[in-house]
Amino acid sequence: MYLAVCDDKKEELDAILSLLSAWQAKRNITLRCKAFQSAVELLGAARQERFTLYLLDVMMPGMDGLEAAREIRCFDDAAEIVFLSTSPGFAYESYSVRAMNYLLKPIEQEKFFALLDQFCLRAQENQDALTLKTSTTIVRVPYAQISYVEVIGKHVYFHLTDGNVREVAGALKDFEAMLLRRPEFMRVHRSYIVNMLQVEELSSAGLRTFRGENLPVSRLSFSQLQKDYMALLFEGRGTAGP
Repeated sequence: MYLAVCDDKKEELDAILSLLSAWQAKRNITLRCKAFQSAVELLGAARQERFTLYLLDVMMPGMDGLEAAREIRCFDDAAEIVFLSTSPGFAYESYSVRAMNYLLKPIEQEKFFALLDQFCLRAQENQDALTLKTSTTIVRVPYAQISYVEVIGKHVYFHLTDGNVREVAGALKDFEAMLLRRPEFMRVHRSYIVNMLQVEELSSAGLRTFRGENLPVSRLSFSQLQKDYMALLFEGRGTAGP
C-alpha cells in the first residue's frame, strides 16, 4: 500500500504523518508514504507512480484538493481518495470523484485510525483482482468478473461478465502467468484464455459462455482441457453462473 499525503501547511502535514506513524506502530503494519506541499507536485509524482490512497487537503493555493482529485481520476480510477478540511462545505463535491471519506480538521486519532483500518480491509479484498492499465485509466478487475481474454494483434481484450470489454496494449503472455496460476483460467486456444467457470458448454467444436459467446478450442489440447474442466467442476473450486 502506497499513500500520498498533500497539505500546503507543514505543521498540518507533519500532524498527519505523525498519525500515520502511530497507526503503523499500533497495528504493526508498514505503509509506504510520500508527502507533498502542493497539488501540482503531487500530480507530477502520481503520473509516474501508483499510489493506492491519496490524503488531500481541500483548501490549497493554486490548485486545490478537489481539482487535483479530478485530475487523478483522469488516469487512475482505482485509488482511494480521502479529503481533509477545516470546513464541511466541500463534502458534497467530494462525491463527484468517488471519495472514500471526508475528514474534518483537526483530525481525530480515533476516526483516522478507523479510516486506515477500513482502507486496509478494502486493500485485502481487492488483492483478488487484476490491475489493468488501459489507454486512459488504471482499473482493478476482479478475476471472477473476467469471462475470457482475447488477443488480436498487439492488443489484449478482457471480456467481462457484465458485457464490458477492457482493451490493453500488449501480448497475451503479459497476463498468462497471473491468469493461469488460478485453476479456473485455462488456455483453450493460442488467442484465448477462458474463465471456465463462465462456460456453459464445451465440445471439440468450441465452447459457449453463459453470455452466449462462442469461442474456438484447440483440437490438440481439447482432451486435456476436457479433463481439467471436469476436475475443476467436480472438485468444487468455484460456482458457475451466468
